[in-house]
Amino acid sequence: MSRARHFRSVVALIALAGGVFGLSSRAAAQGYGLYEQGACMMGRGGAGVAAPCDDGSAIFFNPAGLAVHTGLVASVGATTISPRGRFTDSTTHLVSPLNATTFLAPGEYIAAPWHGVVVGLGVFAPYGLTSDWPTTSEGRFVSYKSSVQSLYVQPTVAFHAGKRLFIGLGIDITHTSVELDRRVDLSTQLIPGAGGLTFAALGVPQGTDFANVALSGSGLHAGVHVGFIFKADDAWSFGGRYLSGQTVSITNGKLATLQVPTGLRLPIPLPGVPAGTPIDVLLAPEFTAGAPLGPQTATTSLPLPDQLVLGTAYRASKQLQLFIDYQFTHWAMFNQLLIQNQIAPPTVLYGHWNNTHGIRIGGEYLLPRDIVVRAGFDANTAAEPAQSVTPVLPEAPRKELAFGTSLPLAKRLHLDLAYMYVNQSDRAGRTVDTGAVPPTTALNNGLFHYYANLFSASVVWGF
Repeated sequence: MSRARHFRSVVALIALAGGVFGLSSRAAAQGYGLYEQGACMMGRGGAGVAAPCDDGSAIFFNPAGLAVHTGLVASVGATTISPRGRFTDSTTHLVSPLNATTFLAPGEYIAAPWHGVVVGLGVFAPYGLTSDWPTTSEGRFVSYKSSVQSLYVQPTVAFHAGKRLFIGLGIDITHTSVELDRRVDLSTQLIPGAGGLTFAALGVPQGTDFANVALSGSGLHAGVHVGFIFKADDAWSFGGRYLSGQTVSITNGKLATLQVPTGLRLPIPLPGVPAGTPIDVLLAPEFTAGAPLGPQTATTSLPLPDQLVLGTAYRASKQLQLFIDYQFTHWAMFNQLLIQNQIAPPTVLYGHWNNTHGIRIGGEYLLPRDIVVRAGFDANTAAEPAQSVTPVLPEAPRKELAFGTSLPLAKRLHLDLAYMYVNQSDRAGRTVDTGAVPPTTALNNGLFHYYANLFSASVVWGF
């Protein structure tokens, strides 16, 4: 191999190993849960595991709830999620805003009595995130776009197990897809044979994009979902649900890297490479099939953590019902991630995420003409440790405030509407990539500010 060829190969391998793998570790480790799976429950702030709404969404919020309301019910709905935010560099004070985008999460349910039990089928997305930054953002070398989408299809059966006890069981068939995009900075790459110097020593400006790296793939898995409701009397109910954790293997991953022109030339000669040679020409062969930065396959796995929710409901009067829930999510099941790549050696990536805890409080009031008004509040801790807050998902402790209503449309038809505001605490984080090296808070270089507006609507038929 010529010295020029060796030069190109080493640069490309450094970019691949230090860049692509660093992205995947953080994308797989964020707190990417989505609890808004129906407009009725969203209007309560998600509270009501002991008394789920009678729109079929009990399939997600507590499968046992299907046996409490035993009529035929079907609902079709969706939630729009509009995240907004920015990163402010603590040294330069430059601001990188999130792209103003809106995403859609489905929630469809149907349930009916059958031979003494109630059977149902739900389609929902309890895990998912999309962080979408401009390709010019400061954090683009960590990630400018990351997307995780998990679609659950859950056949469910529920039954009356005693005078006051109701039990529900569901099987979750899960399809998870991942998309991770980032840029690679040429100035940070080592020059082979230059004693540890990077391209910055040749005058390559910091923040010089020379590669766009995109990883995509999907996988199937299955889990279980169980719940109970105990009606102590006409006023008090107690309930709980457990959604099992899953680890989805992504074996069909595709790694695609595109060259980003720099327009730069070598200012000095290197062994076998004369001064004035376009750097883009030197690197171009490494983006072809079979080369280190060419199209190739990759495998990894993604954790979808367990959820445990316990709560109580109190009917204060015929018109007023109140709810309070506690939620535990087992994000600590993500400890480290192993990525196998077609060309580069296996890489271990470090997570060490924290379990999260949340409290949900809600209520609803029945008005004349069967109009219902709802309100709710919830607060959650963060899964993401302080050393790993990045543009992939700038997570922090959050508080959420929700309002909703139910409007009758016909004798057996009504419309549920809800709005939620997500207020997330500002949090220090970084736009610096560390590759496979465990990060520390010393690398945090700015502040993430994040909030979101959610709207949900469901059309419900009840018979």
